[in-house]
Amino acid sequence: MDGALHVLVVDDDADTALFVRTVLQRSGMTVTTCADPLEALTLASRVEFDAAITDIEMPGMTGLDFLDRLRQIRPDLPVTVMTAHASVDYAVDALRRQADEFLVKPVPKDTLATTIRRLAETAQAKRAAAPQRQTVLAIGAHPDDVEIGVGGTLAAHRSAGDQVVILTMSRGARGGEAGDRQDESLAAAELIGARLFLEDLEDTRISPMDPTMSIIERVVNEVRPTIVYTHSANDRHQDHRAVHQAASVATRSVPTVACFQSPSATIDFRPTRFVTIDGFTRTKLDLLKAFRSQAGIRSYLQDDFVLATARYWSRYASGGQYCEPLEVIRDAGAVVGATSDATFQPNSSPTSSTPSESYGV
Repeated sequence: MDGALHVLVVDDDADTALFVRTVLQRSGMTVTTCADPLEALTLASRVEFDAAITDIEMPGMTGLDFLDRLRQIRPDLPVTVMTAHASVDYAVDALRRQADEFLVKPVPKDTLATTIRRLAETAQAKRAAAPQRQTVLAIGAHPDDVEIGVGGTLAAHRSAGDQVVILTMSRGARGGEAGDRQDESLAAAELIGARLFLEDLEDTRISPMDPTMSIIERVVNEVRPTIVYTHSANDRHQDHRAVHQAASVATRSVPTVACFQSPSATIDFRPTRFVTIDGFTRTKLDLLKAFRSQAGIRSYLQDDFVLATARYWSRYASGGQYCEPLEVIRDAGAVVGATSDATFQPNSSPTSSTPSESYGV
């Protein structure tokens, strides 16, 4: 139902999960149940839940371990821990690990519904009162394109509480097994709590028109981004140029659009902004390590190469040791990252004296 609170229930006991689901649904809430904690983490990275409930004792991962990992993905999501053990030690441990509430089974129906609604509505109110967050859409032709170009920037966005969405247009079948690359893309997205749209256009034959343009428009209409990052037109790879062309049209309603550098960018790539990623280089390296099938094949994924490239671009920024360069196509003054170190840094092009206004800034 429209406007209903959406609750994630994580419990391997089918009877308990059914009980919780029934109680909350009768109270007007929407409920998603999940018996596998790992699957629940993936769901939480893609779906905007208002609250979560987890059992403590589950196979493969305890509820408290699940809570720790969930906090990395959704630090603002209220979580209630349930257990059949009425132990002070259990309760103290749960609260120390940032559980919002601790309930002992069997939980009275009224207590369960009231507790979850209170936590969810309180969290909603906090989000409404908080400064407006950005919704970021990063569009790449192949798996790992986005992570190479703006992996540090996306990590900074997530640190700031912004929503991050990744749209990958193909499964990169020419660069490895499509199934492996799909799994790697999902793992990378989960690492920073990004929502992933993974399409299946033919690698090396992506069109600058439809269906590429229609896919991007569909995602833009669904997530309503305020910032878009995508490929540059100044690139040797035909798929990269095609995605740039399609995105330029399909994101015409988005206030801020910027293009990232890929390893196949030409010398005509002329960045006008430099995003400092100090504090996020480790996350970027971890993102790239998620693409295991490319290790040893692509030298530009190696740590020293990635860091050296980011170190080079920092010479054009107003501060910081590591930067990611961007060609700005359209700019509404959007903020990138958690602190001033991770905001757009205006600068002149390092390869041209052409002013930034020529890029539509």
